[in-house]
Amino acid sequence: MNILEHRALRGPNYYSRYPAIFMRLDIGELEERPSDLVPGIVERLTTLLPTFQEHRCSVGRPGGFLERLGRGTWAGHVVEHVAIELQNLIGFSVGYGKTIDSYDTGIYNVVYRYRDEACGLAVGVESVDLVERLFGGEEIDLDAILMRLREVRDAHMLGPSTAAIVEAATQRGIPHARLSEENSYIQFGHGHRQQRIQATVTGHTDLISYGIADDKEWTKQVLGDAGIPVPQGRVCGSFDEALEAVRSIGYPVAVKPVVGNHGRGVSTNIEDDQALRDAFDVAAHRNPTVIVEQYIRGEDHRLLVIDGKLVAAARRRPAHVVGNGVATLQTLVDEENRDPRRGIGHENLLTQIQLDDQSLRLIGQQNLTLQSVIPAGEIVFLKPTANLSTGGTATDVTDDVHPEVRYAAERIARLVGLDIIGIDLLAETLTRPLEEQSAAVVEVNAGPGFRMHLSPTHGEGRDVGRPVIDMLFPDSETTGRIPIAAVTGTNGKTTTVRLLSHLMRQAGRNVGMACTGAIEIDNHVIMRGDYSGPQAAAIVLREPTVECAVLEVARGGIMRRGLGFDECDVGVLLNIASDHLGEHDIHTLDELARCKTVVIDAVRQGGTAVLNADDPRVLEGQQWARGDIIFFTLDPNSRPVRQHVRDQGVAFTLHNERIVMRQGHVEAEVIPVVDVPITFEGHARFNVANALAASAAAYALGLSIADIQMGLQTFHPTPGQNPGRTNLIDADGMKVLIDYGHNVPALEALSELVGCIPARRRISVASAPGNRRDEDLFTLGTLLAKMHDVVFIYETDPRGRTPGEAARLLREGAESIPGDCRVEVIMEEQQAVERAFEEASEGDLLVLLIDDVDSAIERIRGRRFQSAAGAVPDGAPS
Repeated sequence: MNILEHRALRGPNYYSRYPAIFMRLDIGELEERPSDLVPGIVERLTTLLPTFQEHRCSVGRPGGFLERLGRGTWAGHVVEHVAIELQNLIGFSVGYGKTIDSYDTGIYNVVYRYRDEACGLAVGVESVDLVERLFGGEEIDLDAILMRLREVRDAHMLGPSTAAIVEAATQRGIPHARLSEENSYIQFGHGHRQQRIQATVTGHTDLISYGIADDKEWTKQVLGDAGIPVPQGRVCGSFDEALEAVRSIGYPVAVKPVVGNHGRGVSTNIEDDQALRDAFDVAAHRNPTVIVEQYIRGEDHRLLVIDGKLVAAARRRPAHVVGNGVATLQTLVDEENRDPRRGIGHENLLTQIQLDDQSLRLIGQQNLTLQSVIPAGEIVFLKPTANLSTGGTATDVTDDVHPEVRYAAERIARLVGLDIIGIDLLAETLTRPLEEQSAAVVEVNAGPGFRMHLSPTHGEGRDVGRPVIDMLFPDSETTGRIPIAAVTGTNGKTTTVRLLSHLMRQAGRNVGMACTGAIEIDNHVIMRGDYSGPQAAAIVLREPTVECAVLEVARGGIMRRGLGFDECDVGVLLNIASDHLGEHDIHTLDELARCKTVVIDAVRQGGTAVLNADDPRVLEGQQWARGDIIFFTLDPNSRPVRQHVRDQGVAFTLHNERIVMRQGHVEAEVIPVVDVPITFEGHARFNVANALAASAAAYALGLSIADIQMGLQTFHPTPGQNPGRTNLIDADGMKVLIDYGHNVPALEALSELVGCIPARRRISVASAPGNRRDEDLFTLGTLLAKMHDVVFIYETDPRGRTPGEAARLLREGAESIPGDCRVEVIMEEQQAVERAFEEASEGDLLVLLIDDVDSAIERIRGRRFQSAAGAVPDGAPS
């Protein structure tokens, strides 16, 4: 078998409303060998993976997939189910999958849900290998497969602290995005409502406060000056200074680097000069400046304060073993590390105990060696500090905290100034006030770990992720989302997106817009290029000032990566027409329609789907629409629309050449069509439809009729406001119309406007991408010849064709039309445009269907010109 394509669909997509892995799989010779021709395959698979009994498949009951396997199914379908089950076995609960025949024999589109993208992709590769071995009767080492997958999981999974916060956000319906694979840098929410964290440090964590927590001496000064008990100590730059400090403090002491975390470089209960020298060297290895301080006897406690409130407390004990009177110390450590709760780093509830120089020194202080037999019940401590990251254990004691201790902890948080703080307190107990016992705060931590509170070794786990989210989003109803409007269709997407963005800006919103041409933030272009895919959506939603996102969604992005968001407030479906058929296994208009309906299927509960009632396939696609429906139509007598309006639905349509909004018995006039510049006094009917769509979407986003009217009458078809979309310019006695009509439906719509513009001759520069079908390119050529007297054909990206092939098909189509249209092929766009300018003269109409709009505008600026945008040309029908 051979994986032809393999990628993550990161949002709602053609196959699923949820993120999924897409695999295009060539099963090769196994096409002729379904599972019923493989002896013993059911028994072998159930022996290998007994949990397959739970797979229902299309049969709809447990064991359903195994029934299918016995009756006969193909290897691609088995890969799907194995990929699902392997993820479950490494801790990711998934259940969705589907396998679809392609138009090519032996090639299948395999789709399955994932939780972690890296694991989802790795599982696909392992599943193909496993199934190939299964069908071939070869040996399968499941343990090795699972080990490799767990390594991928552990390398990419979030740490327990960050994961707890993400889970709390998910429970609140707050979206999140991982901004870096290298660390736990997470964005919650979108645009101006977003919040960010890195592990347990938030975007509100004060930098000065973080510095205080990171500097142990500074911490002691701040707390000590405020009357908080802290150990007496001194900062030392040399061992001699450390000896001098001990003379003042007296043994026993603790030694630690002035800057550090996770207990690294810390030694405690130092009782003589040699031990002091060893401890000083260990600390100085971490930081040349070392603290020598009074050793406080007592239990090690961690108090977690979030947003000024104590939310959890744990008693920690350093890594240790308990003797049994038989085993050596080394044997006891080995046995402890075999505890399934212990893992590497933060992967498990507990961490493996690693014996280092500090451990050996501590063991020696107890007059023991690794070969010593430890008496039954005797505890041997192996680390000087109680950090979980070095193998320590934790017991939840939140309910035992005395009110005075709680107040002290919350006061410490205020004194240091941290929104999330871990306080390390040595005390005999938390059930009595600190002044009544031996107690001192030895350290505070910015970005403290949550693991000991989430899953303590003993006691009740605490949901400490939730108070972080409640702090970041204090309004319990807030999800951190901003309004998202997503626009799709075959033609008109860019104009509708730009017009809708203009309407929102005119109403005072700070808009993030992405379309074919650019990404704009509040009317400032920040990136140029084709940004009609999920990457552009992510860029817009990351922008901290955006209050509303308006996004163009193209077919290619949906098929390659899915949507760049999980849900939208408004989904707009403009039209379904033949374009790009044959790509990504989309061969028919019905399949294209299903692809486009992904946008309206992603509308949130309470949102709105805006649908073109004049397009039968869009109308039929309303079965996929979520939320309310608003229709737009050029036909005020449309039967489906009239029924929708009678049922109190909203529709935008025309009445006496005025744009109106209808609902029930109410009809509200928005604006006369003649006053909407992009419609060219109504002659550009495709732009009348786009204006209706944008008006409906704006209404769904909360704009008033007055807001919509103001926006419609101030949006012009100029290179500044709508570059490359029906830009009509007077230039030195001739007219230039710039547009992006690169497919048959777009050119058919444009031909009506071109025919309304009086001209001595009509000259065109045109092309089409090579990924259109032969018949589409040929038809496009015929339309060009019908519309123009002279056609200059150039070629853009061949997109899989040999150079010149697309141009040849266009030319053949044009030359098939009887008449006097002259056709020339000039392969390079700039040369074709230059040739057209040389050809054109006063009274001609030059129609530029080009990609490089900016260069053409600069070419026009070399002549005297005035804008004719929005005005009906002299002699045009009215």
